[in-house]
Amino acid sequence: FIAGLGSAAAWPVVARAQQADRVRRIGWLDLFPEDDLGAQARNIAFRQGMEKLGWIVGRNLVIDYRWGVFDVARARAAAAELLNLAPDVIMSGGTPGALALQQATRTVPIVFAIVSEPVTQGIVASLAHPGGNLTGFSYMEPSIGAKWLELLKEIAPQVARVALMFNPDSSPYSQLYYQSIEAAAPKFNVQTITAQVRGRGEIEQAITMLGREQDGGLILSPDSFIYTNRKLIIDLAARHRLPAVFGIPSTATDGGLIFYCVDIVDSYRQATVYVDRILKGARPADLPVQQPTKFSLTINVKTAKALGITVPPTLLARADEVIE
Repeated sequence: FIAGLGSAAAWPVVARAQQADRVRRIGWLDLFPEDDLGAQARNIAFRQGMEKLGWIVGRNLVIDYRWGVFDVARARAAAAELLNLAPDVIMSGGTPGALALQQATRTVPIVFAIVSEPVTQGIVASLAHPGGNLTGFSYMEPSIGAKWLELLKEIAPQVARVALMFNPDSSPYSQLYYQSIEAAAPKFNVQTITAQVRGRGEIEQAITMLGREQDGGLILSPDSFIYTNRKLIIDLAARHRLPAVFGIPSTATDGGLIFYCVDIVDSYRQATVYVDRILKGARPADLPVQQPTKFSLTINVKTAKALGITVPPTLLARADEVIE
């Protein structure tokens, strides 16, 4: 009888050990293709962060990846595939993924990143109390639009007419950035317009028209459609000698003049803490949505020279990366 009691007392310890050793499954839904350098950097940062918290792929963790989910149709298909794998939590990058997962499940915990205005888009009830099964790390606030305009005028003071380019279907939140740009326009003595594009032909037409003006400038919204067509946009901006500020990662490396946005790798590094807490029993509804605190500025000096632009030393000094 005493021996039996001893065995019974050990049951909770054994159960806890078995639960701790159970392999957990994370679904990974990403805006960008797998071979994108930024996507690789985020994945590495996430896995390293999880390892520091005791979650190691191949030992007690499995990650199922779905890449290049840059529109709603792809997001819905990828969400369904991941949910069929019975994940413990899904790490989702981008607005299409967050919206698709919100519609697909009310129970599986979702941690999102690279999502602008999650409250306005109806993804969470509030930043402090997200409610439901989604929480995460928001992307950029609308006020970033004024910052893009400031950077454009700083590097190209002659600019007097500025267009914000975006696809209204893939980034409806871009209109909020434009409102910020429009409000700041009088301070910088510029006229502002939107260039809403849904296809490559519309991109070429909009940039060609803007390029006919000697004082034109371009701002590119953080938009999955714009990202997909970034190389076309960079080439057209160079051909028409348009200074352009991009809110999309890797664009300065690809030849864009300026890139400025949230440090996305840092957001994914921070996200590991939320994923860890959820795997240990926390509810997304109790984890407030975090706003960005770290931003990244990259300047391509080679592109500036090709456009006949001399980058101010003060701007170079503030850059996190300078591409020669």
